Amino acid sequence: MAHDDIPVVTRAGHELAGTGQSGGALRVSGVSAQHTPATKIWFGQVSNEPGYRSLPHHHGEAETGGYVLRGTARIYFGPDYTRWTDMNAGDWVFVPPHMPHVEANMSTTEELVWLTARTPENIVVNLDDVDDAALEGYRRV
Repeated sequence: MAHDDIPVVTRAGHELAGTGQSGGALRVSGVSAQHTPATKIWFGQVSNEPGYRSLPHHHGEAETGGYVLRGTARIYFGPDYTRWTDMNAGDWVFVPPHMPHVEANMSTTEELVWLTARTPENIVVNLDDVDDAALEGYRRV
């Protein structure tokens, strides 16, 4: 082990917000190439305020793993975002590369918070927005 191989800690409140975003989903990284020696992983937190959702987007070549830390989530996907899967605190999800989707907070009173790991990096490709009415069951505050 080289003498400069040491753990790199990102302290609470010092996460990097200068990362790919998609509308109402705010991403901050704790581990990324932008502020740590990491070269093959992005690990961060994604949050949606009550009643907010992301823009339609995909993550390019990146594989994404997510964990719902708190709140009620829905991921819309498929043709015209007419399919969905719901998740609650404690649920895990894998989102395949290049899959267009919308991440929604289904609660109008509670924040939705995810932990997300992505390889090789936080790739965010925003797509044309869709009307809220096209997302079955979704409602804004």
